Amino acid sequence: MSNAHRLKKLSPWLQRLREMGIPAEQRLLWVDVATQQLLLCDEGEVKAVYMISTALKGTGCKQDSYQTPTGLHQISEKIGASQPAGMIFSAREPTGEIAQILVSDQDSGTDLITSRILRLGGLEPGINQGGDVDTHDRYIYIHGTNEEGRIGQSVSHGCIRMTNADVIDLYDQVEAGTPVIIA
Repeated sequence: MSNAHRLKKLSPWLQRLREMGIPAEQRLLWVDVATQQLLLCDEGEVKAVYMISTALKGTGCKQDSYQTPTGLHQISEKIGASQPAGMIFSAREPTGEIAQILVSDQDSGTDLITSRILRLGGLEPGINQGGDVDTHDRYIYIHGTNEEGRIGQSVSHGCIRMTNADVIDLYDQVEAGTPVIIA
């Protein structure tokens, strides 16, 4: 898909951001669930495209659904800046253990959170903010994974998984408050 086509597909979301008073021309992330890609956009241009994995159970915003929430979000918190690649996190704290990274299409039976965490917060009350649809309270992240061989497939428990190198690269390019569109 060309960058022009991608940006055209993104256009309605950019309008919604503007209506919320958020400049759509600033740096933002677009999680394209259909293509299993995360796009880093800046000033109306696609700057980088990363392969990702969203939820095995599809999209949805309900608590305990194990689905990837949709709509307008923002990065609410960045965690893990100084940790080595592959560091395993538990409850957003580094465990001191480095994950064995699987490069084959193999289910490890775990859903490890590794390397970096970009915690998301919903921006749309009743859709992905508040009550039983609150993305932040659901602990939805963009994070590294030990199952790198499964990137590009819908296999997560709701979060957006990336390779460890990619999540470290992305982490260094975004700030808390960066808009995230998940569609």
